[in-house]
Amino acid sequence: MNMRIPAAAAVALVTLGTTIPASAQSFPSRPIRMIVGFPPGGATDLVARILQPKLQESFGQQLVVDNRPGANGVISLEILSRSDADGHSVAFGHIGNLVISPTIQKVPYDPYKSFEPIGMMVTLQNIMIVHPSVQAKSLKDLIALAKAKPGTINYATSGVGSPGHLATVLFETMTGTSLNHIPYKGGGPALTDLIGGQIPMFTAVISTAVPQVQAGKARALAVTGAKRAEALPDVPTVAEAGVPGYQATNWYGLVAPATTPKPAIARFNKDMVAALDSADVRQQLKDRGIESAPSSPEAFTRFVREEEKRWGPIIRKGKFE
Repeated sequence: MNMRIPAAAAVALVTLGTTIPASAQSFPSRPIRMIVGFPPGGATDLVARILQPKLQESFGQQLVVDNRPGANGVISLEILSRSDADGHSVAFGHIGNLVISPTIQKVPYDPYKSFEPIGMMVTLQNIMIVHPSVQAKSLKDLIALAKAKPGTINYATSGVGSPGHLATVLFETMTGTSLNHIPYKGGGPALTDLIGGQIPMFTAVISTAVPQVQAGKARALAVTGAKRAEALPDVPTVAEAGVPGYQATNWYGLVAPATTPKPAIARFNKDMVAALDSADVRQQLKDRGIESAPSSPEAFTRFVREEEKRWGPIIRKGKFE
């Protein structure tokens, strides 16, 4: 069909068409807030701090890391969902606040409808560590202790429904053991208590634990991924250590409020990918057992849905309390 547009209307459309992109291209026009759902000292905060200088440089604006701990990152996404949808507020999305928590409880947002994906950032493993005083030199020793005294070994995680919690529930299910969960508001406080001897075991994000394991302040029993971590090559996987078929991997991505303009999302993704692909950022992450894994917004959404399908049945059957 051949449609003719009146000249006045055509001028209006051209004007409108040039005005919107020009506004979008001005992003960012003020400081950017990156909301992290855990306290300083944990893995999410570490990744944010590593990326902060690169993104500030590329954006030409200050980037503020805003720590809003609580509820396994749910609070951070609730805050983001109420923020202006202009690209100047973003938050970390991960398996905890995008998959686990929405499965086990009512959350004040929809994981897909409330946010615009920016992209995947990194993947990383969890690691099972114990205080040096614990009488378990290996994962098999831990399993034996847990079976001898069911429900008496306390373990820390960064919160109910956190990746470490999911990893340990899967471990209990596959080994027929029962451990006692002590949730914290983040990996930093949990690690402090483990080092101080207040709690014997911590299923931590690996980046949190690497320096303490290397310093001998914590004993590593196993990592939860499919392969050993380059940062701790002598530490076996859970599967290698006696639980065949076991695998639980963590990941972080960035999301923005729903209806954030596509040009702002595209610009943020472009700068995020460039930062994660830079040699110095990759090395900093690698040194802490983290793998740079940037993706497009669309690929990140597909990945989250795949994680939901994979873990949903396990989450619903597990003891998340």
